[in-house]
Amino acid sequence: MAAAIEGGAAERAGARILDGVELAEAIRERLAPRVEAFAGVAGRPPTLGLLLAGDDPGSEIYVRNKIRQSDALGIATDLRRLPATAPFRDALAIVEEFNAADAVDGILVQSPLPPGMGADAEARIFDAISPAKDVDGFSPVSAGRLVQNRTGLVPCTPAGVMALLDHAGIEISGRRAVVIGRSDIVGKPMALLLLHRHATVTICHSRTADLPRVAAAADILVAAIGRPALVTRDFVKPGATVIDVGINTLTERQQVVAIFGPGSRKLAAFERRGRVLAGDVHPDAAEVAGAITPVPGGVGPLTIAQLLSNTVRAAEERRRAGAG
Repeated sequence: MAAAIEGGAAERAGARILDGVELAEAIRERLAPRVEAFAGVAGRPPTLGLLLAGDDPGSEIYVRNKIRQSDALGIATDLRRLPATAPFRDALAIVEEFNAADAVDGILVQSPLPPGMGADAEARIFDAISPAKDVDGFSPVSAGRLVQNRTGLVPCTPAGVMALLDHAGIEISGRRAVVIGRSDIVGKPMALLLLHRHATVTICHSRTADLPRVAAAADILVAAIGRPALVTRDFVKPGATVIDVGINTLTERQQVVAIFGPGSRKLAAFERRGRVLAGDVHPDAAEVAGAITPVPGGVGPLTIAQLLSNTVRAAEERRRAGAG
C-alpha cells in the first residue's frame, strides 16, 4: 500500500494497516455527484471561505492542499490572507463578511492565528462563525450539538477517524476506547463520537497516572497528544486497533534513528530531505496491535476529505433552508 511505504509503525507490519488514502478517495468519489447536483440547482458550486493569517509554513501547506482538493472536486474557494501583524479586528471582519455572503457555504479559519492577535483570538473567531457555515465544527454551537448527540457539523479529524473505523469493520459498540489527548479540536470530540457509538471511553492526558497501563486496557486506542513516538508497545493491548492522529516533524537525525532504527526507510528519507514525519505512536506498537494507521497516509487524508464533506453538507442544508 502507498500509505505504508513511508515507514513508521507500518514498516514492522505485524498489524493490519488502515489506509486513509484509499478511503479519502472513496469519500471524494461519493461527493462528486452531490457537488454536481448542487451546482445544477443553485447555479454555482459549493463555496468554502478560507482565512489564512500569518506566515506559518505548516498552515501554508495545509491551506494549499485544501484548495487543491476542493478545486479537483468542483468546490470553489475564496482565500483571504492577512499578514502576521494584522490586528484581530481584521480577521473578525473577514469572518463577518463570509457570514453575510449568500454565496459562501462554509468558513474555515486556519490555525494557529498569529500571536499578536491575542491569546484568546481563536476562541473569539470561532465564536463569530455562523454555526450553519462552521465546517470545522469548532464553534460553541457545534460543540454543544455534538455533546448532545444532535445533528450538526463535526470536527473533521475525529469524523475521519470514525469513517475509517467503520470502513475497516472495527467494532465500536461495547468496546473500551482510550483517547490520549484532550484538545477541543481532536481529543474531546473524538471521545464524544466514540461514546455516542456506545464505546466505554477514557480520556487521558499529560497528568494521567500510569498512562501505559490505562492505555493498554483499550480495544481502540487513539493517540492525539502531539508527542512523537510516545505510544510504545507497552501502551497497546494485543490485537487492539491503534489510531495515530499525531503529525510531528523530525529534523534531528539522532531522533529519527532512536525512533525508527539505523536501517529504516524513515532514516533513508531523512537523509534525502532533512526531515520526516512521525506520529504519536512508536513503530514497535505495530508488533502488538491488530490494526494500526500509518503516518503519513492514515488519518491525515481523511481530515481534508471530511472538510470537503462538511462543506457540501453545509451547502445542501443552507439551500434547503432557503439560503444561498
